Amino acid sequence: MNISTLESWIGKTNTNSEKKPVVIAGPCSAETEEQLLNTCKALTDAGVDILRAGIWKPRTRPNSFEGVGEIGLKWFKEVKKEVGLPTATEVANAQHVELALKHEVDVLWIGARSTVNPFTVQEIADALKGVDIPVIVKNPINPDLSLWLGGIERIANAGITKIAALHRGFSSFEKTKYRNIPMWQIAIELKSTLPNLPIFCDPSHIGGKRDLIFQIAQRALDLNYDGLMIETHIDPDNAWSDASQQVTPVRLSEILSELKIKSPSTEDKEFNTHLDDLRQKIDMIDREILEILAARMALVEKIGDYKRENNITVFQVDRWIKVFQTRPEWGEKMKLHKDFTAQLFKLIHDESIKIQASR
Repeated sequence: MNISTLESWIGKTNTNSEKKPVVIAGPCSAETEEQLLNTCKALTDAGVDILRAGIWKPRTRPNSFEGVGEIGLKWFKEVKKEVGLPTATEVANAQHVELALKHEVDVLWIGARSTVNPFTVQEIADALKGVDIPVIVKNPINPDLSLWLGGIERIANAGITKIAALHRGFSSFEKTKYRNIPMWQIAIELKSTLPNLPIFCDPSHIGGKRDLIFQIAQRALDLNYDGLMIETHIDPDNAWSDASQQVTPVRLSEILSELKIKSPSTEDKEFNTHLDDLRQKIDMIDREILEILAARMALVEKIGDYKRENNITVFQVDRWIKVFQTRPEWGEKMKLHKDFTAQLFKLIHDESIKIQASR
């Protein structure tokens, strides 16, 4: 996949050398011309690289604010002239693409509700053929790496090379402190699959509350993300959409100044030597873990054969309850998080069931 560097379309030549994240900020929604202009003007000194604003809002339920439509693009174009920063907005169909291009929007993004639908992404991709514009693809609502990759690939197949991913978290029935569970491992796997793909984090949508934005943004930078998209409003408490997750321009400036930017590598020979030693020890332990798992699965095969010979079902609820209760407790005594141990043994148990069922 041909992916251009972030610097080639951001125009921020110091991104890699100084490790500063590219920042996209602005209101969740363009509400009025005055609100949009005042917000964006207040962002000029906050370290923002691209202005964002939602023109069309794909709401979960009807009869709520769904965006101002094309008139907002006219406002945004005037704001761009006055403030002097590039603009970005979400598109969800071919008509949105056409109108955004008509009004000289600089960057487009595809929302989570669109990424989840290959037909929608393909419609957008078809509308983008022959156009040289950066496109950011948000993760789908559900935690499906293939859907996310598929959306990126469809845009790339349309000839777009200025592509980035945007991690905004995933919907879940599980109640957590987050609006959308981060599931960082999925974004990490995406980066492993496409190492040259720039990745942004959207702490506003992950957190859903403004007091979570800093810690989520810091976590993203610690994981070497390339940029942040943070919803910012001149008067967030009175915003027409997603008020609780928007911050003021002043607070955004504080957040950005408080973030600690770390380097992914160093030329310090002593540090690298010590790190290599520790990693070699981890490699040895990992091999031992796999050898122990292989020995465990060999016993599982014997148990499976024994059950089959005696006409016993593969799955026994009492045994599973005992395993699920005791292993997290054992792990906790060894300073391992209970949730981690529970998830680990769920995977082990699932594989054990598959092995026994195949005997």
